[in-house]
Amino acid sequence: MKGLRVNEGIRAREVRVIGHDGAQLGILPIREALNIAAEHDLDLIEVAPGATPPVCKIMDYGKYRYQMSKKNTTKHKIIVVKEVKMRPQINEHDLDLKIKNIKRFIEEGNKAKVTIFFRGREIVHASLSKKFFDKIIQEISGTANIEQKARLEGNHMTMVLSPKAG
Repeated sequence: MKGLRVNEGIRAREVRVIGHDGAQLGILPIREALNIAAEHDLDLIEVAPGATPPVCKIMDYGKYRYQMSKKNTTKHKIIVVKEVKMRPQINEHDLDLKIKNIKRFIEEGNKAKVTIFFRGREIVHASLSKKFFDKIIQEISGTANIEQKARLEGNHMTMVLSPKAG
């Protein structure tokens, strides 16, 4: 934790002190605040250095660092791209199952990449594969946005879906 001042590292003469139970103890000289913290076997941590006078809290420094690191990691939601692969000769029931999986991925907050692979001369009928993408779009229209429209890339056609914001 950069820039965090603890105990003797606090340079102000007077500080606004918050007790270990969350109660305001008022504005105290730094020596008195350090003595109160020492009585409870806790640290005096400067939580708002920009305030006048600086705000300090009596708490366990190790516990405070742990809580702050945990708070920072929960802010970063990792978005994963889940891929669903299929062929143009997919059965209707299998397609419904793939759509169900796509819905689940979107509801979990992940992106879904739908890929149709073509073998041999199947690529001649690539336009017929658009009906699969149309059905997928129709089924998940309420829960997802189309991030990348269906496009042909070599021997496969891909489309990327992302969860709707909100």
